[in-house]
Amino acid sequence: MVTENLAIKKALYDRIEKIWKPGTVVTSNTSGIAISKMMEGRPADFRRHFLVTHFFNPVRYMKLLELVAGEDTDPDILLGIAGFGERRLGKGIVYGKDTPNFIGNRIGVFGMMYAMHAMVMDGLSIEEVDKILGPAMGRPKSAAFGTADIVGIDTLLHVSDNVYQNLPGDPQREMFLPPPFVNDMVRRGWLGRKAKSGFFKMEGKGDAKKMFVLDYQALDYRPTTKVSFPSLDAAKGEDDAGPRIRKVIAGDDKAAAYAWKVLSETLLYAANRIPEIADDVVNIDNAIKWGFNWTLGPFETWDAIGVGESVARMRQEGKRIPDHVVKMLDGGNTSFYRRRDGVLESYDFGKGGYAPVPVAPDVIFLPAQKDRNQVVKGNQGATLVDIGDGVLCLEFHTKMNAIDGDIIAMMNEGVALAEKEFAGMVIANHAENFCVGANLMLVFLEAQNKNFDNIEKMVRELQNACMRLRYSESPVVAAPAGMTLGGGTEICLGADRIRAAAETYMGLVEVGVGLLPAGGGTKEMVIRHLEGIPEGVSADPLPFLRKAFETIGMAKVATSAKEARELGFLRPWDRITIQRDFLLQEAKNTVLAMNREGYETPRPRTDIALPGRSEFSTFAYALYAMRVGGQISEYDELLGRKIAFVMTGGNIPRGTRLSEQDLLDLEREAFLSLCGEEKTQARIQYMLMKGKPLRN
Repeated sequence: MVTENLAIKKALYDRIEKIWKPGTVVTSNTSGIAISKMMEGRPADFRRHFLVTHFFNPVRYMKLLELVAGEDTDPDILLGIAGFGERRLGKGIVYGKDTPNFIGNRIGVFGMMYAMHAMVMDGLSIEEVDKILGPAMGRPKSAAFGTADIVGIDTLLHVSDNVYQNLPGDPQREMFLPPPFVNDMVRRGWLGRKAKSGFFKMEGKGDAKKMFVLDYQALDYRPTTKVSFPSLDAAKGEDDAGPRIRKVIAGDDKAAAYAWKVLSETLLYAANRIPEIADDVVNIDNAIKWGFNWTLGPFETWDAIGVGESVARMRQEGKRIPDHVVKMLDGGNTSFYRRRDGVLESYDFGKGGYAPVPVAPDVIFLPAQKDRNQVVKGNQGATLVDIGDGVLCLEFHTKMNAIDGDIIAMMNEGVALAEKEFAGMVIANHAENFCVGANLMLVFLEAQNKNFDNIEKMVRELQNACMRLRYSESPVVAAPAGMTLGGGTEICLGADRIRAAAETYMGLVEVGVGLLPAGGGTKEMVIRHLEGIPEGVSADPLPFLRKAFETIGMAKVATSAKEARELGFLRPWDRITIQRDFLLQEAKNTVLAMNREGYETPRPRTDIALPGRSEFSTFAYALYAMRVGGQISEYDELLGRKIAFVMTGGNIPRGTRLSEQDLLDLEREAFLSLCGEEKTQARIQYMLMKGKPLRN
């Protein structure tokens, strides 16, 4: 890594130039040093092959890749790097200009620095600001100060100083100087998480952990306090960011006033940077969404709160509105974006009208399909959408995409339609998380009321729906991304194929709430792990079952699609998509390819040879030893025995061949028996209340 120092970078390019071969592309990951300065005195051909590739950290998880061309950069090389970054690295490409801090850091850091100054002006505390500028305003939980701790406070000041030093004409230049207390923090080494002290710090271990926050007036730490404001409470019931933001800024408390102050100044600053840092609203919005994890970019946010209404409020407060925004409104255009015939358009200030937002030809966007009247059927929990070429898509849209009766109904309906009228079905959505599992609250309430017949019905319906996916007469491809837990994993395991986004986190986590996978998950893990035994070979199944047992019993969650393959959730023929934007199209292509190859409906397995009582006793003894050794609780032992009983086939002689339905029956019986246990109900309740597992 080369530090952000022009002299050091130029010295490095001197060395590179001596060994550089014509045609080789050279890029810099600088966060704001001008290309013109770095390339000063370089040969013309070298300059043609040079550009900035500014990644955001952590590179694996942050989608943003800013590409900045110099005056001499070959446009074809820029496009080639963009294609490589998008297709091979899975990045979202934003085109910036050769200005300090480019797009993301210019707007994002302004917003953070302004939030600090406004906090001091309004007399708010650090934890109050982060409560206001978090999810309530469509931003990540780390909000402003938590994000600064993650980035590193010294790094943040370095980036902000780059604007202050190099843009003396910026009308908000003084905002890029930190409040005095922040400089004091840096002098004391309170640099954020890397120094274990920043705006926040954690003390203690385990259950004794306690969060402290900086009192910036006393320059000392104190325990965090609970923050509550009526305006934030009013926004809690809104699932979508736009309505949440509207409710917050419409309030009449100090949180609402502060939120509006920071938001309005950020919106105006972003608008005033066109065309200085970018020519359009799309690149600015994408830079902030992908680089700072906002749900909506600045101009999308402006649309959400109403451009005309908010501009009127700004004018009442004496704020100056950018001329091009005024011209847009005066022309009768009331938003920065609009959708026409399923095509998303953005307002082009240069042309004075709307233009389609550039989208790769192989990106399928479900809302656009819906705008084109491609909804085939739907209910409150799920929708079936025609995505073209005879392929159906099943989209979940319950809260957190938790599985309920509506989703199961559409699973069955989707298979029925795919068999009669379509070439196949994809299961996918655009949510952050594919599916977090079953509706745990519903299971808990039924268990508390001893409605075990209802639970049995729910489990059986999920099992049957997953089996219907597998044995459909048309291919079914699951396309998970993000958290894919419990029943979400079971739905994927039920599909013919999986086309997973690289950042897919799969796991059968039911043990954490005192249950076991009963939507076909335990059955599938048994089958998949025993596939490691070649046909006709007599081998001890125990090592294969042990791995499956550990995956379920330890509630392992894959940290990537690659690890999901190692854990057995993905088979060798399942595929991984690096760029999530292309996931739905590639899943659709998989369905079409399966048909071209001559798809044949598989037959349910009836030949699963399991060890039964003999190997169950081996598992039981191991669990006993772990309990005696203090590694697991008595109830953990009971859970482990239930899982082992199902996985070994139940009370059968060694070598008995069972059907898939036999294993499903064992799953369901074990699940129901655990629902009746007080300790399982306590685990479920604790998870619902605390969001973490209870060890009882």
